[in-house]
Amino acid sequence: MRGSIWPVTLECGDIVLRPIRYRDRKEWMAVRSRNSDWLAPWEASNPAPGGALPDYRQMVRSLNAQAAQATALPFVITERTPGQRDPVIVGQLTVSSIIWGSAMMATLGYWVDKSCAGRGIAPTAVAMATDHCFGALGLHRMEINIRPENVPSLRVVEKLGFRDEGYRPRFLHINGEWADHRSFALTSEEVPEGLLARWLSTRPA
Repeated sequence: MRGSIWPVTLECGDIVLRPIRYRDRKEWMAVRSRNSDWLAPWEASNPAPGGALPDYRQMVRSLNAQAAQATALPFVITERTPGQRDPVIVGQLTVSSIIWGSAMMATLGYWVDKSCAGRGIAPTAVAMATDHCFGALGLHRMEINIRPENVPSLRVVEKLGFRDEGYRPRFLHINGEWADHRSFALTSEEVPEGLLARWLSTRPA
């Protein structure tokens, strides 16, 4: 299993999750630039003395190394758009901290372009990735940690039925300070029909 989990592409309608690539840099940077104010309050930061976040190439190299070690699945979220030959990047989703053995669990994080918020793209992407982890990889638990002030992300887990497992004080270093988070989780037994199927059956037409 460890040697076969990556790369993978997941699709649902016009939404496509595919591996992040070095050649995505220009498009990815453009999306991030126009969403800088939207994403800044939730950005991870490095508390180490003199610490800085990696540049794009360093980020992709690190994510690829983690994927090769079967500890992460680094996707970009893309959408098929009329007039565009290839799906365009509208966000990013990373399944990280994959633990095998007796735990069989992972953590999931995501962001989407502000112009796409509220259209069901993030819940669909999270549901696809979670189903892949539960079904194809055999993982048992998926966890998502969210700042209490991040209302759009809280709506995503609410729509998908993730359980609120409580408050984690000063859990991650975000935007320059140790920030509290709320933890949400789902286990495979809770969605025997698949999370994507459940989401699609309940979302507004």
